[in-house]
Amino acid sequence: MSKLVTIYGGSGFVGRYIARRMAKEGWRVRVAVRRPNEAMHVKPYGVPGQVEPVFCNIRDDASVAAVMAGADAVVNCVGVLSEAGKNTFSAVQAEGAGRIARIAAQNNVERLVQISAIGADAAGSSDYARTKGEGEAAVLAAYPDAMILRPSIIFGPEDQFFNRFASMTRLGPVLPIAAGSTRFQPVYVDDVAKAAVAGLTGEAKPGVFELGGPEVKSFSDLMTQMLEVIHRRRLVASLPNFVARMMAFSFDLAQSASFGLFQNGLLTRDQLKNLQNDNVVSQDANGFADLGIEPITLGAVLPDYLWKFRPSGQYDELMKSARNLHGDV
Repeated sequence: MSKLVTIYGGSGFVGRYIARRMAKEGWRVRVAVRRPNEAMHVKPYGVPGQVEPVFCNIRDDASVAAVMAGADAVVNCVGVLSEAGKNTFSAVQAEGAGRIARIAAQNNVERLVQISAIGADAAGSSDYARTKGEGEAAVLAAYPDAMILRPSIIFGPEDQFFNRFASMTRLGPVLPIAAGSTRFQPVYVDDVAKAAVAGLTGEAKPGVFELGGPEVKSFSDLMTQMLEVIHRRRLVASLPNFVARMMAFSFDLAQSASFGLFQNGLLTRDQLKNLQNDNVVSQDANGFADLGIEPITLGAVLPDYLWKFRPSGQYDELMKSARNLHGDV
């Protein structure tokens, strides 16, 4: 275990999978997070002392440099879906990414991987897309040989997409969504981790890679597939744009009026802007094929973690079989 990797945001959704895989590769793993006491779940990924959570604030040069000391490779997984306090899109996704890359170059770190997103564009209409694009530009300016990964919507046991909407199905017969015709190319979280590990270990060349799964589906179709997995009948209602805008404005206003006591985790105006664009891999982009990775389908994974949203949870299949047996008698 002579090699060391620092993973900024290494206890989060994507970061934990990268940490687990890097530990299996025999690397020492330094997990840089804001709250190390809430990141203890990463320690069992390796032998005692191999994976260690440490404090870091990516808005501060000294903090970023301290956890990077001695690292052979660095990956930045930090991002925000909505702003909260000082963790604005610009501070985290643009300035934070650039800070990590600049300090990595100063420390002669061998390899750098930046987790971005499909749709990242410094001229984008949403703050999320714009700051992701600015972050990419800052990374490449400081560290031209970086690997930049742009995944589509990421799914997996800890995701905030399918888990969130599956939970909403418990509230009533209608499942409201915005921009139901927008297309996504969902990608499994561990496939994204495989791509990052290939860059960190030097198995893959530097550059920009867009990562999408084997299926392209509309938002509405994804919700229909989710409903089939959790055995619930709900009407998927794609809200008219003006209704979605009014709701997003109301939720954002509630967050501002409450001084952050109410966190808008439902729908923000910026998220709505982002939803106006398809989230799929570009035709001429480098992707999984260039990395030798065959992405996993939604159907192979969703039942493994969405079963808890079925009417009878883990026993739903058993009860269904019992009903069928009773009907045959």
